[in-house]
Amino acid sequence: MLHFLLILWFSFFHPFYVSVTEIKQNPANHSLEISCRMFYDDLEKALEKQYHVQLDIVKPKDKAQLNKLINDYVKKHLVIRADGKILALDYVGYEIQEDGAWCYFEAKGIDRVKKVNVHDDLLYEQHPEQINMLHITINNQRKSTKVDNPDADASFNF
Repeated sequence: MLHFLLILWFSFFHPFYVSVTEIKQNPANHSLEISCRMFYDDLEKALEKQYHVQLDIVKPKDKAQLNKLINDYVKKHLVIRADGKILALDYVGYEIQEDGAWCYFEAKGIDRVKKVNVHDDLLYEQHPEQINMLHITINNQRKSTKVDNPDADASFNF
């Protein structure tokens, strides 16, 4: 019982910092669809710190400006290479779900992929203990890993 209470106490006072990036091949559209989930308060703090602005992600005063900042921030901290080529990520938008912000991107003109390299250091400047989960689905084959701050690079072969 004491062990359970200690775990509960530590989890309350020592929050965890994790993001999830999903990369899925869409063969019909010849694209990769990318979604990044981060705690919206962590993303908000990272944007405020990097761009020296005051923001409210849930109820933005200027959604166009916020979209521009999210687009820029994620592209600086998430780099995806398919078969050695850096992908151009097109920003689709973001949405809030519960305590998370989902940020959506698309990379077009992708037919076949054999190797995917990902550099993901989202929120690393915010939290030394940040963990970023990566899930990649190519040709209906899903592979997953995680990178722990300061490590940010992962490779996947399909």
